[in-house]
Amino acid sequence: MSFLSIYWQDVLVQLINFAIFFAILNVIFLRPVSAAIRRRRAYINSLVSDYDEYQAQAKSLREQAEGVRASARLDAEQRVAAARAAGSNEAAELATRYSQQAAGIVGEAQQTARRELDEARAGESEAARSVADFMLDRVIPEAT
Repeated sequence: MSFLSIYWQDVLVQLINFAIFFAILNVIFLRPVSAAIRRRRAYINSLVSDYDEYQAQAKSLREQAEGVRASARLDAEQRVAAARAAGSNEAAELATRYSQQAAGIVGEAQQTARRELDEARAGESEAARSVADFMLDRVIPEAT
């Protein structure tokens, strides 16, 4: 049973050896690695927060751009409507002016035709007598 016996001196030496190893491991490896991991984590977190901030800015800029586009569309629609209204008013004004001119020309033509008709009717009896005399002269040459 001697091979199963525990040598407390060896256990104590192994514990001290382990403590020294752990202290050296902690100073040489664990502290620098954990510090590097913390710095890397802080860098990654700053990138994520920058990304989120830039995403929010991009969203805000897109919303502003959409607002500007909507405002420009509304302004353009208003200008087109105003131009259509002005064109319609101008067309109505031109139609009115030219219809008045046409009415004036028609009135003058009717007055001229009435005057000429009155002049023709005034000389109608003379013209009828002249035609009748002419016809008589041709039929009966010695009557005149």
